[in-house]
Amino acid sequence: MKAKELRDLSADELKEKEKELSQALFNLRFQKATGQLGNTAMLMKTRRSLARVKTVLRESEISGGQMEKRAE
Repeated sequence: MKAKELRDLSADELKEKEKELSQALFNLRFQKATGQLGNTAMLMKTRRSLARVKTVLRESEISGGQMEKRAE
């Protein structure tokens, strides 16, 4: 997802997305360690997506939750 799309989500949806991506990253790292990972580019894509989600969450915290009000 792009950052612009992420900004349209609520804080709860972003936190859920963060959990999903963290779990996916863990699984990818585990697959890499066991030699089962075929597409190593997925590690970087997942890591960057997780960073985007965390950045948007932090932006909403700094702005005082104005993004949540806009979504409602």
